[in-house]
This record gives sequence, C-alpha cells and structure tokens, in this order.
Amino acid sequence: MNPGALTIAAQRDEERRRGEVRGPLHGVPILVKDNIDSGDRMMTTAGSLALEGYRAAEDAFVVAKLREAGAVLLGKTNLSEWAYFRSTRGCSGWSSRGGQVRNPYALDRNPCGSSAGSGVAVAANLCAAALGTETDGSIVCPSATNGIVGLKPTIVLVSRSGVIPIAHSQDTVGPMTRTVADAALLLGAIVGHDPNDPVTREGVDKQVPNYRAFLDPDALVGARLGVARTYFGRHEKVDAVIADAIGELQALGAEIVDPVDLSAIGFFIEPEFELLLYEFKADLNAYLAAHQGAPVHSLAEVIAFNEAHAERVMPYFGQELLELAEAKGDLSEPAYLQARDECLRLSRSEGIDRVMTEHHLDAIIAPTNAPAWVNDPITGDRILGGCSSPAAMAGYPHLTVPAGFVYGLPVGLSFFAGAFQEGRLIGYGYAFEQATGVRRPPTLAPHAELRPEERP
Repeated sequence: MNPGALTIAAQRDEERRRGEVRGPLHGVPILVKDNIDSGDRMMTTAGSLALEGYRAAEDAFVVAKLREAGAVLLGKTNLSEWAYFRSTRGCSGWSSRGGQVRNPYALDRNPCGSSAGSGVAVAANLCAAALGTETDGSIVCPSATNGIVGLKPTIVLVSRSGVIPIAHSQDTVGPMTRTVADAALLLGAIVGHDPNDPVTREGVDKQVPNYRAFLDPDALVGARLGVARTYFGRHEKVDAVIADAIGELQALGAEIVDPVDLSAIGFFIEPEFELLLYEFKADLNAYLAAHQGAPVHSLAEVIAFNEAHAERVMPYFGQELLELAEAKGDLSEPAYLQARDECLRLSRSEGIDRVMTEHHLDAIIAPTNAPAWVNDPITGDRILGGCSSPAAMAGYPHLTVPAGFVYGLPVGLSFFAGAFQEGRLIGYGYAFEQATGVRRPPTLAPHAELRPEERP
C-alpha cells in the first residue's frame, strides 16, 4: 500500500472543492503492477526478493501521467515473479515477495499472470482501475480469467520507461478495468510521447485525444469480424460461451466471417522464446544499470542472489529462464536477428495483416482464455491455451471483455486488429458489453461451481 495515499486523496478532495480538477482521473484510486517505478515510499520489485527494499528515484512515465491526470496511486499489485519469466513450470500469480494471488471467483483457482494482482484487485473492487503490463498474455489473460476488461495497446502508444522489462519488442503497459468505458478513460490518460522510450514518437500522430468518443452502442453495425477457429477446441464449454457471443455480435449488426485462417501461433513458440531470452538479458541489464540504487545490478547478480537464498526464493520451482537468458549473447547475434524477423513475419505479414486484408476484416475474434485452473506451485500451471500471441508478437492492440462463465469461472471474448485500432476495438467491446451485461462480481467462493449452469 502507498503510505501517502490518504494524504494525496485529501489533497485531491481539497483541490476539487476549490474548483481545481487536474484531469479525468482526479481523485480516482488506481493500483499499478509492482514492476512499474514510482518515485515515492513504495518499493518496485517485480515480485523478487532480489529487489526487496528498492525504491525508485522517480516515477515511470505512465505513473507520472496518472498523477498528472489526478489519480491517487493506491499501491502496487503482486505479480508472477519477473513477470512470469523465471521458470519453465512457474505458478502464475506467485512471487517470492508477495506469495500467491488467488482468483476471487474461486479462491483455490489461479488468477493467470503475470498481471495477476492487478486483475484480481480490479475484479474484487479493491481499486477503481489498475495498470498491468504484457509481453504475451499478461494483461488479457488475467483480465479474462478474473472477469474484467483488459486492453493491451499498440506497442508504441504507451511508454515503457521505468518499467522492469522482459522484452522491448513486445512489452506494453495497459488498462485493466471493470468496464470498457473505464479502459478508454485510463488509456487516454497514459498515452503520449516519452523521450526516454523513443518508440513512442511513432505513436504521437496516431494517439486519439479522447478514446471515450468510441463508446458507441451501435459500433458493431456493419463490422466485419473474422473468427479465429485456431483458438477454439480447447474446452467445449468455453466454445459454447463464445458461440453465444458470436450470435450476439451478429444480432448487434456484425458480419461474421467464419472461419479465418490465422496461423496457429502458440504461446512462446520457438522464435518468440528465443527473442524473449535475448531481450530479457539485454533489457534487464539496461534497466538495472540505469537504476543505481537497486541492490542487484545485472541478471547475473539476480541469478546469484536467488541461488544464495534458494529456500526463500525457489521453494517450488527454479530459475531456468533466467539462466537460459544469461547464456545468450548480445542483440547483434544472427540468432536474435533471425528470431525477431521470424516473429514479425509470422504475426504480421503472414498473420494478422494477411488475414485482415484477405477477408476485408475490421477485427479478429477468439476466446481469450480457458477456465482458471487450480493453483499448483509444485507442478506449475495447467494452461489450456489462449489467443494472446499473434497480437503480442505483432505489437498490435488486443481487447478482452467478459463473455460468460464456465462453472462460475469467467471467460473472455477477444478482439484484436492491426496497429492503432484501439478506438475501433473499444467500440466493439463496448457495444457487446452494453448489450450483454454478462459480468457479475466475484463472491470469494472457496471452490468453483462444479455443476452445469445456464449460458448467458
């Protein structure tokens, strides 16, 4: 928790009484993931005991933007340690600093990660909204699994400076909210050019002054949506929920193109995994070098710390991914360059771009997630699949909205498209959300509802 939150809130209240409103988030309590710097009394640790006690000297760009908009930074949220890039059999939502995040719809179930704490905090009404980060699935999966809205923006729209990284080719910061309207509001508050993250210059001309302008209940009328059947077939009850959602989209005026042939890009396929290993080493070393107050100064020192404190840091699973990354060379190596090119080819020119062009689509839809699995730190996650990888690898926007439930566990509907199509996706998600109203708040049940139920 932010020890200064109540003081800041009182200041915002006094400002409002004087007629002074800083921006659209004035007085709104926001949580941010604990891999995002805040220049205050809170630590920034990525869930790692290796960074315990570290306080950043200044705000990350997105945190500065939140404060500029008037938000009250309520605290930091727990996450999968190192944003789920530590072990080959990690348990999502677990970190050695924060322990296990639990799904509020069934407390024995997993919240998905790595932005697990942000997803749960929003779902359980611990804040008005939160920021998460995604490299591949870490906004959309915990959003869908916890029954909320998650928006991963186009990669150049939102700055990553001051964010503990995995890979600059795919890392993004984005909103996690209970409604599409809130996601539009929060996105508008954090976009902008940051000289410390040069890629954001590319997004200056593409950002929209007010993403709330896309909140149109008729946005789906005439929209051509392609159904990515590649991401069906993992769970029959999820498929049934999404079939109902597709019917609703048609009733709202969308033209459904079913199926479209989106290549089967799975989570951490070989070229993506290779790219992430190379960039994690380079980017984490660069972050730690720029943060002189951190107790560790390189990936090698993180690995050494974990080995020296294995009983506390690695009681359930190891650090294989850290070790694989440390063994990589620099970003000039042919293997890295080839992996980067392959990722863009598969996800863009032979992936989303191709499908959108061939079928004249406005967006692609798919089930975001399978039902939440039981927490198991010993053997790790049992993820039945998701559709996050194409948009993640391409750096394109991806919106998930609540679509229904399977045994009381939330399931999300994904919309993704080409670069800078956030407004269009917000419109589609809003129209679906307003027409269906399927989200219901969690009850903190101890277990999932192991009985059939009516579909929404």
